[in-house]
Amino acid sequence: MQIQLEQIIVPPGQQVLLRNVSWQMFEEMLEELGESRAARISYSNGMLEIMTPLPEHEDNKVIIGNLVEILLEELDIEFRNLGSTTFKNDLMKEAVEPDECFYIQNEAAIRGKKRINLETDPPPDLAIEIDITSRTHFGNYEVLGVPELWRYDGRKLEINVLEGGKYFQSNISHNFPQFPLINAIPQYIEQSKVTGRNATMKAFRNWVREQL
Repeated sequence: MQIQLEQIIVPPGQQVLLRNVSWQMFEEMLEELGESRAARISYSNGMLEIMTPLPEHEDNKVIIGNLVEILLEELDIEFRNLGSTTFKNDLMKEAVEPDECFYIQNEAAIRGKKRINLETDPPPDLAIEIDITSRTHFGNYEVLGVPELWRYDGRKLEINVLEGGKYFQSNISHNFPQFPLINAIPQYIEQSKVTGRNATMKAFRNWVREQL
């Protein structure tokens, strides 16, 4: 008996693991799931994970994405936010969907492109995972060569930088070395829950300008 994909229900905050999934099966599942879906996926070594985020997860994702955009705007750096785009490499048989991701140094290389192919295009310069359930798979990002990965667990921000093909925790973001973000990001996320999104963004923008 074969289970159909539409039979699988993943409650918010939960995940489903499917093993022995071939790359061809994975590609077919991606097409069947479509792009307008709440679930996130990752694929590595024949293991497919499907996860549905919690509302808290989505709130934090949006706020952190907004904060990063303010940093880039104030630094006058061109960027492209590709959100939860599916990044996959057919040759490596690896795929992942970050919660947020940004092309910064490599923005010009993918400017205007409707499809990103990691066999020929660079990976995003920064990926962000809202990891309330401790599900981040560093291996996927390492194999795909994402230079910097942030992980926020609902309390603290963890900055991981890629060196020699492996991630190492850092107190400083390589994308924003002049800012103490490991403390500032969680602080402004918490502030947004009290003062609201707009007031928090104004306060953060003023803070960024003070640092400059």
